[in-house]
Order: sequence, then structure tokens, then C-alpha cells
Amino acid sequence: MSHRINRPIGTAGRRRGWRVVAAAALTAAVAAATLTGCSIRDDICSEGEYPVIAVGGTGSACVPEGERPSKGYTRYPEGKVPQQVDDEWDVYWRTHTVDEGGDIVDAPDAG
Repeated sequence: MSHRINRPIGTAGRRRGWRVVAAAALTAAVAAATLTGCSIRDDICSEGEYPVIAVGGTGSACVPEGERPSKGYTRYPEGKVPQQVDDEWDVYWRTHTVDEGGDIVDAPDAG
């Protein structure tokens, strides 16, 4: 026969139990956010838009499909269009630009 006494859990025991559950939930949420946050990239432009680059600089903008770029902007050269933030071409165009003749050159403000 057991000599154990069954007592109801007091307020302190319930608080400790909730703390453990809350800590476990928070840990799981942080882990999930960290893992998925590193694998999801934002698109450069919204659906129905295309990216353009500032002539002679590293600025960029998005233009609705079917419209021409504003004065001072041009389309990226074919095959060198950034699609997502931090992709190969997004990183490349941080230090390069297109001059008025359409040639790719080092950006004047590239550090």
C-alpha cells in the first residue's frame, strides 16, 4: 500500500505548470519563425508589375505591366532581371547600373 498523500495542486503548482507550457509554446514559435523566415524571400515587384533600374544609379522601381518606365528609368537587361530580394541579380545591381547608352557599368555610388 502506498503512503502517498494526494493533495490538490495549489495555486503555485498551477502557475508553474502554465509557465512551462507557455515557455514551450514560445520556444516552438521562435524556432518556427526562425526556420521559415530564412527560407522565404520577398518578390521585387507585385504581381502585374516589372522592375526597372534608374539610369546611372542603383535606384529601382516597379512599373505596371504594359506601361513604359518613367523618365530616368529603363528596363533591366534581358536575363539580368532581379526577381526576389537578395537573389543573384538583386545583389549584382547594388554595385552596377545601366548608363544612358544602355551599357552595364559600375555604379558611381557603389561602396
